[in-house]
Amino acid sequence: MEQSEVSAQKETAENKCVKESAENQTNEATGDVSSQVSKLGSVSKPSEETEARHSRLKLFDKVMQKSLEKFIDHASFNRFASTFRPLYKKNPQRMESIHKQFIEELRRTIQEDISRLIEEGRLDFKLNELDKLESAAKNNQNPAWRPSGVPEQDFCSFLMPYYRKQEAYMRQELKKIQAENAALAQKVQAGRESIAQTEHRISTAVDEWKASVTEFERLASSLCPADVFDV
Repeated sequence: MEQSEVSAQKETAENKCVKESAENQTNEATGDVSSQVSKLGSVSKPSEETEARHSRLKLFDKVMQKSLEKFIDHASFNRFASTFRPLYKKNPQRMESIHKQFIEELRRTIQEDISRLIEEGRLDFKLNELDKLESAAKNNQNPAWRPSGVPEQDFCSFLMPYYRKQEAYMRQELKKIQAENAALAQKVQAGRESIAQTEHRISTAVDEWKASVTEFERLASSLCPADVFDV
């Protein structure tokens, strides 16, 4: 009997060991799976954050919506009722309806202000331009500008390209003005030549008229002498 009890206790101990080892293996497998899932989640989360970061307009809209929700949460019905407690005690249902209308109007007004801000500031265009500049900067292998430590040199390096660009623009405008002045000078010269030719034609016509008048008077005097008509 004692031997059978000892053998039964050994079998029970062995079964416990087997169960404990199986449970340990199960826990280890579960831990591995959970760690892998957490790793996958950590991998997918930065990608989502990266996509959100690359779209500044979406991020701005998300921040505005969260701020709006937090602001609306502060205007809860409990605070609203505590502010107007006498009215709330008289008619709680009416007070709840007023609070609902107040929240809807508040949300609509704030949303309109945000939309107006985006439209007037052209934030959609500017934020998209920032996204494009960031993506273009990633493809640029040249080192970014850094200050040299000499303010005069940095200031000159910043202003010289601007002044050169302005100088090139002024030279181009000067060429346009000079070309326009040359065209106007040609037109003035052509007008002066036309006036001179007209004056010459007029003077020639006047001389011819004077000559014809003189010739007419001479012929008239030769055809009709004055002594013929004397009485």
